[in-house]
Amino acid sequence: MAMIYVEELVKQYDKAKTPAVKGVSFAVNEGEFFAFLGPNGAGKTTTISILTTTLSKTSGIVTIAGYDVEKEARQVREKVGIIFQQPSLDLQLSAEENIRFHACLYGMFSYRPTFQLMPSAYKDRVMGLAEIVGIQDALFKPVKKMSGGMQRKLEIIRSLMHTPSVLFLDEPTQGLDAVSRRSLWEYINTVRKEHGTTVFLTTHYIDEAENVDKVCIVNQGRVASCCSPEEMKKSLLRQELVLDADDREGLTGELSELGLFHKKDAHIIVPYQDKTAQEIIARLNTKLTLLKINEPTLEDAYVEYLNKTGGAAA
Repeated sequence: MAMIYVEELVKQYDKAKTPAVKGVSFAVNEGEFFAFLGPNGAGKTTTISILTTTLSKTSGIVTIAGYDVEKEARQVREKVGIIFQQPSLDLQLSAEENIRFHACLYGMFSYRPTFQLMPSAYKDRVMGLAEIVGIQDALFKPVKKMSGGMQRKLEIIRSLMHTPSVLFLDEPTQGLDAVSRRSLWEYINTVRKEHGTTVFLTTHYIDEAENVDKVCIVNQGRVASCCSPEEMKKSLLRQELVLDADDREGLTGELSELGLFHKKDAHIIVPYQDKTAQEIIARLNTKLTLLKINEPTLEDAYVEYLNKTGGAAA
């Protein structure tokens, strides 16, 4: 059974001429790291809102851990943790009070009026997560006095308190510095390994999706591509050798004799796909002064896809 299952999902807003989501289908297996990408207005936010029970669908089948997102919304919410793009904190409470109310609403602990009166298991988990994301010194300060980045870290702690089966990350590192971003991803990867957590990611930082198991691009309300990052890169881009030599004419002549397409820029670029870099280099006799292998990134492939389809950047 897929942990997230979506079949022919349609969402038609009132007064809209066309549906925002037009028959989207995909599945995410238990423990899988899944990225959901697409340009602005593609239908990402609408789809995620339906998956997290904050928006009703027009038609289609959507289940989380086997539970229907509309008929069994309470059970779905118990299974998921969500880091929303927009903050959802009570600014009048302290950071720890926001966490405590959340944990008690989820039934993890019985409510106590102060942090000190809470069970040691609660206190240990809060302090451990606060240290990981770096807000232990601000834990008992009012949220309204915390910076935007600190509030983001607080939301991360709150979403991870109940060790969810599915973790929805909607721009999770927005507003975080580089060190905090790295710490967060290290922790999320640890959670995945230790608890088999399924992670559903949307992000403008495409490099954060480089190591996902599957990437799904949605465009104009439809799924345009759904495969591994490696498959996407291979379908859109080729690897490149960057070469140079004192005898550039000799080098380009050899490449031509070998039937290898190449182009001259600041250096000599040799795209390749069917052969390996080693096979190409082994057949060259010209002494090289430069040798680099350019591996395409997921971001390269994503931008190439948008360029080919005329989509706007996400």
